[in-house]
Amino acid sequence: MDQIVVKDVVKVFGKNPERGLALLEAGYSKNEILEQTNLTVGVAKVSLTIPKGELFVIMGLSGSGKSTLLRCMNRLHEPTAGQIFVDGEDITQMDRKQVRDLRRDKMGMVFQNFALYPNRTILDNVAFGLEIKGVDKEARRDAAAEAIGLVGLDGYAESYPHELSGGMQQRVGLARALASDPDILLMDEPFSALDPLIRKDMQQELIRLQAKMNKTIVFITHDLDEALSLGDTIAIMRDGRVIQQGCAEDILNYPRNDYVVKFTEDVDRSKILTADAIMEPPKDVVVFGRDGVNRALHKLERHNLANVLVVDRRRRLLGTLYPEDLVRAKHENLELDALIRTEVPTVKGDTPMRDLLDDVEETQGPLAVVDDQMVLKGVIVRGSVVTALTRRGV
Repeated sequence: MDQIVVKDVVKVFGKNPERGLALLEAGYSKNEILEQTNLTVGVAKVSLTIPKGELFVIMGLSGSGKSTLLRCMNRLHEPTAGQIFVDGEDITQMDRKQVRDLRRDKMGMVFQNFALYPNRTILDNVAFGLEIKGVDKEARRDAAAEAIGLVGLDGYAESYPHELSGGMQQRVGLARALASDPDILLMDEPFSALDPLIRKDMQQELIRLQAKMNKTIVFITHDLDEALSLGDTIAIMRDGRVIQQGCAEDILNYPRNDYVVKFTEDVDRSKILTADAIMEPPKDVVVFGRDGVNRALHKLERHNLANVLVVDRRRRLLGTLYPEDLVRAKHENLELDALIRTEVPTVKGDTPMRDLLDDVEETQGPLAVVDDQMVLKGVIVRGSVVTALTRRGV
């Protein structure tokens, strides 16, 4: 189910924004509108859908409109035109009280600036939102303590912000957003002010928390590596528009235009692409347990294989067969089942490419990609790895 739906949203900054809207509808660019009217187009007719429970990343360079779009989603910025639906309700039609209730009850916000109160303990900082909501002291302190534990800050509840590192303070900001248990988290470049190592830790922490809580998260960043490592779906913005949207593999493998190609050319693809993204259909390297020796030998010879994989009727991987096994079976009139070697290198579909390179190098034949039930999903060969690493000239 889509939890957030954005339809043709426009945000124009300046006096008489309707002038900019009219020029935008007439096909004028952001720069042309600025030159003619001195109005700034922050968001230009953006439409997107964000499913419930997805970590959706909006990325782009400074001035692309990503943060403006995020702030339209909770009406910190009033859209000039368009509609934004949250759980089916158009929030652009809400009055002030309804918007306040939306922010208080359904959405949490995490900013780049930690915005912690220096004279409050960590526990009281985390509980602040609940205090504003009128939650009684004991209940809000219990909820704050639970949120502090979620972000890995047990033992720091009575500390003060100045006693914590930058990364720990950002965890406090995240805990404060989580304490009220919102359905949606809006995160505006929350890790960009952190040192690289701390930033990496926070990214991993967010992935861990998302796996546990399954919130709908809209995450803003200007860092492509961060977007690719975090996002279930990524939307790339430029000049107020979404120019490409998709999963990390789609954006790396099928960039829509030269801008996206340029944007992704320095990405270490081995960190982002997974076994699922580079595997090939297994039909030419597989035989079924019921197949005979001659059929297996035919596949070996026809496709010049070092070995063939053996599966059962449900495509569960049973093992592998090598040429010498099949020659012996033919001469000695043996059944295939007696010759299957069950020790077969396998990987799961979500294994990053960099973690399977050694397996590909050491495996004589295709590397099997399987699910938790050992059902064969595909195979990886050296050629598919080289193709993935060099695609689009990278």
